[in-house]
Amino acid sequence: MREKKHISQVRLAIELDMNQNSISRYETEAREADYKTLIALADYFNVSIDYLLGRTENPKMNH
Repeated sequence: MREKKHISQVRLAIELDMNQNSISRYETEAREADYKTLIALADYFNVSIDYLLGRTENPKMNH
């Protein structure tokens, strides 16, 4: 999603007050995101956490 939106890891890290290395590790699956990070990423990209975790192909959040 980050690359599709042409957002750099550095920009995403700054906007979410995170470390760029953490973003890189999440993307390469060298590290798993905690709940707080999953919520922040889901909110930032306006998708469900299930979508981030690969549990659904539907990015829309169900309210």
